[in-house]
Amino acid sequence: MPEMTEINFDGLIGPSHNYGGLSLGNLASARNAGGVSHPRAAALQGLEKIRANLRLGLVQGLLLPHDRPNLDWLSDLGTDASDAPLDLLANALSASAMWAANAATVSPAPDTADGRCHLSVANLVTMPHRSHEWPGTLAQLRLAFADEAFRVHGPVPPPFGDEGAANHMRLCVRHGAPGVEVFVYGVAGGPFPARQHVEASRAVARRHGVTEALFVQQSEAAIAAGAFHNDVVAVANERVLFAHEQAFAEKDRFYSDLRTRLPEVEIVEVPASAVSLADAIQSYLFNAQLVTLPHDGGMALILPSEAQANPRVWGWLEAMVAGNGPIRRLVPVDVRQSMANGGGPACLRLRVVCDPAKVDPRFLLDEGKIDRLAAIVAAHWPEAIDPTELSSPALWADIRNARCAALEALDLMTLA
Repeated sequence: MPEMTEINFDGLIGPSHNYGGLSLGNLASARNAGGVSHPRAAALQGLEKIRANLRLGLVQGLLLPHDRPNLDWLSDLGTDASDAPLDLLANALSASAMWAANAATVSPAPDTADGRCHLSVANLVTMPHRSHEWPGTLAQLRLAFADEAFRVHGPVPPPFGDEGAANHMRLCVRHGAPGVEVFVYGVAGGPFPARQHVEASRAVARRHGVTEALFVQQSEAAIAAGAFHNDVVAVANERVLFAHEQAFAEKDRFYSDLRTRLPEVEIVEVPASAVSLADAIQSYLFNAQLVTLPHDGGMALILPSEAQANPRVWGWLEAMVAGNGPIRRLVPVDVRQSMANGGGPACLRLRVVCDPAKVDPRFLLDEGKIDRLAAIVAAHWPEAIDPTELSSPALWADIRNARCAALEALDLMTLA
């Protein structure tokens, strides 16, 4: 049996990264709408997070930015970049594919009836700017995971909204062992729409042949507070579930079902009396990468520096790691540009448990590749984008040239 390893595939933050405020229910996105973005700094921050993860001994992969503006999508809407209304153009220029947690849902081979790793590309149909991502993502997934060890599925058909791994957790004794897959869906959340529909979650579980699946409703309170995806209020790794007290609609039932299926599970719950939903969402405490460190088997929480800046959040975390629990280390990272658009460390990565030898090596990273990509970003990514400049053909050309430089460096021009 090949060695199973968790690989984090991070999205390279694209050269069209801008603050369009397109994501209803994402408080940070709405708060920063119309601000000046810094795509170069954003991409370099993301690459440094990847580099830090490599130095922790983690295996890292990469997903690439999409072609922007998306002219095919605009054509389907009867327009083009030069004539499109500004709101459609902003949607066509979105760099939201950088949040690779929404790229797909992944069921590793130990969890599936046919013993293959299944990936279903997310359709993201609940938001216009994200709904046209899936063809570009699917093309990359089919290249990266072309080996017979994988099966890559197209999107769940609309109108059922599927937002990928951001609403999916996997718990297991160890990565290579059979696991329990938890599909979290939404129903309502005050003024904000639910994005993950239970019909989409059930369809993904069926097509993957998942042998142990739980379907859990996200709480309306969490969605109303701005937790537009489950990974804003909960994260899991191996036997550990780390969650806010108000993350789930029927928490006690979920915890009981989980303990029945995985008796080894450890649930680390943050009480609302210590950290409110507002503080959890402002700091993205749970939008962290909960990882197993290869050198000692302990767990670390890779979380945004905003969590360290919130005294209530950081005080609770420090008390937690000082105890005898499973999470032993806190690793703050600077991803401020992504955070300002509503995505933290967990949003930026897609977790795939598999044999790395079965993955197309062009999508796997080492420090040398990171150095080459950082040099390309420094040379080609726009330093700043003001939303009033989105209609500039010169900006579109710069964005396309920057992306092509990255594709060429990785020998992936077939994606151009």
